[in-house]
Amino acid sequence: MDLHAILRLVHITGFAAWSGTIFASMFLLKTLEPGMTGDGDKAKEYKGLLMRYIGLETKVADVAVVSVLVSGLLLAHFYHGWTLWVVVKIVLLLLQVALTLGYIVKKIQPITYPCDTARFSSWYKLFTISLTMFGIVLAVTFFQL
Repeated sequence: MDLHAILRLVHITGFAAWSGTIFASMFLLKTLEPGMTGDGDKAKEYKGLLMRYIGLETKVADVAVVSVLVSGLLLAHFYHGWTLWVVVKIVLLLLQVALTLGYIVKKIQPITYPCDTARFSSWYKLFTISLTMFGIVLAVTFFQL
């Protein structure tokens, strides 16, 4: 297997792992929602579970993001060149990270549990941001490169 194939494999696998963490988080939070927005004792128990999950999920997502960025930069440098669409894709990925982290800091971290359903819906807005950005990146990747 040549280096180009390995870099593509790492790039695609990292992107899939990154988006997979988003879907896994979305499904977990949808499952936990009744307990996080209801009874105080259950919310406390679920909060511990959620915090543990987020810690583990963040480790996977961090490795995935770094692998996508590093493999993408190496692919651009050695094989594809620094075309406009490669730069656009890099900017979109960095924008996705910035929007996601900014929203987490501003809207997600301040949530205390139990909370009302409207406040809990901030999680779903986070997933909307992430999945929309994934869609845009995929559209640029498949239709422009």
